[in-house]
Amino acid sequence: MVTLQEVFYPALAAVGIPSNSITFLIILRRNCMLSKSSTFYLMAMSVADNLVLLFIVVLELSVKYHQQEPFWSYEPWCSLRDIFNYGAYNASTWLVVVFTVERFISIHTWKVKNKICTQRCAAWTITAVFLFSHLCAIPYFWSNTSVYTNNQTRCIYRPEAPSHLIHTLVWFQTLQAYVFPFVIILTLNGLTLRLISLSNRVHITADLTSRVNKVMPLLRSRKRKSVVLLVTVSMSFVLLSVTRAITQIILRTTHMYTLDRNDYNLKINIAADTGTMLSLSNAAANMYLYVCTQSKFRQEFSACARQVSFCCKTRL
Repeated sequence: MVTLQEVFYPALAAVGIPSNSITFLIILRRNCMLSKSSTFYLMAMSVADNLVLLFIVVLELSVKYHQQEPFWSYEPWCSLRDIFNYGAYNASTWLVVVFTVERFISIHTWKVKNKICTQRCAAWTITAVFLFSHLCAIPYFWSNTSVYTNNQTRCIYRPEAPSHLIHTLVWFQTLQAYVFPFVIILTLNGLTLRLISLSNRVHITADLTSRVNKVMPLLRSRKRKSVVLLVTVSMSFVLLSVTRAITQIILRTTHMYTLDRNDYNLKINIAADTGTMLSLSNAAANMYLYVCTQSKFRQEFSACARQVSFCCKTRL
């Protein structure tokens, strides 16, 4: 399991960081037939995912498996590590949530849509998500400390910290990173699919004008693409994160919380680390989801690839 993680995390960063950067540039510079507010959210998600890959996958996990005493085992990095880690992860998570809410409003409520689904509102929402995600992680500054034990320097929870404080921080992070986002995403996606199912049963009456009959298929096509994008992004997040969510809840509600997490003879440790790998894969998956589900993004991606290939050939 250790060997797998030694290979997996550097490979994940090597694949994810370039793909997120490419996604950001394509959405920013190309016409992907997305609403202005959606482009803001998708670009912000690319930035947040790269922060997750940088702080958690590269600077923490990749370094952890390749160095006996990583730099973040020492102060002040030990106290600052979880602020950046949880701040980036929470921002990535809640950007998916607010994107789900924004698309739900756009699909179903015309009156509120003109006020909520705007560039200005998207910019303020994204700023608030990044700000509050990092503010919620600040208490970890006082929870961690660097100690020297067994001829090794480690970054651990403060031994003198009250146990209820540590449990509160851990449960708060579990709730805001998994439980609350899952409830919101599954509820809104369920309502979206239910309303679409009901709307598909409604037939266009014969007395509609020919102009309306021509416009409706176009509207239905745009709505379908919006729904596909919404469900793909949000449900892939849930499916990849659910294993980690379940294992973290098990570890925190049973005696297993005190077990040695480095003992891979225990099945719960294998399941927990597998869940972590799947969950962090979210940060590298979005470009491939867009390529598979969004024809316009796929066209723009292919055009960019051809341009890069042409430039490389001309230089050679």
